[in-house]
Amino acid sequence: MKQLSLDNLRTFVTVIDLGGYAKAGEYLGRSQPAISLQIKRLESQLNKRLFSKAGQRHEVNHDGLSLYHQAKAMLAINDDIFRQFEPASIRGRLRLGIPSEFATTLLPSIVGEFSKLYPDVSLEVTSALSKSLLNENQRQDFDLIMALLPHNQTIDGELLLDDDLVWVGNRNQNFANNTLSLVLAPDGCMYRSRVIQALKQQTTQWRITYTNADLAGITAAINQGLGITALARSSVPKELNIIRHEILPDLGKIRIALFNQAQRYWQASEKLAEFIKSRLGEM
Repeated sequence: MKQLSLDNLRTFVTVIDLGGYAKAGEYLGRSQPAISLQIKRLESQLNKRLFSKAGQRHEVNHDGLSLYHQAKAMLAINDDIFRQFEPASIRGRLRLGIPSEFATTLLPSIVGEFSKLYPDVSLEVTSALSKSLLNENQRQDFDLIMALLPHNQTIDGELLLDDDLVWVGNRNQNFANNTLSLVLAPDGCMYRSRVIQALKQQTTQWRITYTNADLAGITAAINQGLGITALARSSVPKELNIIRHEILPDLGKIRIALFNQAQRYWQASEKLAEFIKSRLGEM
């Protein structure tokens, strides 16, 4: 028997609800090509085009609109079944600590859907450097911590990803200048330490032109031509580009780990951890 993918249907409905592939990708935490592939798979399975191209926009056609109403009903039934068989109503207050770059790129795709499925769970988010989040005096202030660690460091939490640390800039980055301009987070940032350590091992001249702890501020500075930075590959925002050049040294890898230390609302914490792991795997 043929079976439709509920995941593809949810993506299809989200594209229509939000008015485009790009906005659906931002909401679901997936790239635009990934969204496009899901729609193509759905169209292939149904042997029908669901959207018509109007310039650069995708507009739902008659067949797509017909499917939309049925898909909404199927997804509602699916969600109701899961809520029905939850062992108990999940409620509580969660304190999440997360690095600022992931708060910008990962969290938006989690918050809306998590709050919809678990409306009785309130979420308090703190974004800070991993070093601060894992500090002995602050660590117990959180139920769940997502943090970055050196690649060779053992962890007492759950390893989510061994990720590449990459150079990031805008597409018009110019390396004609003899001095490399850097846009970095403040002292204590693992990215900053790795960049400085790598550059000190070669002869390229460099200087820090701008310092900001927030990814939005760093992104704005880069787009204004103030320099380049380094980020985990999985946290690079869509406004920036991974760049490669012969004067840029390899920065190695970092570990992304999750520390679930909830005691009171452990069920809610486990559900949030599942959301984080799922979305990070899709980035």
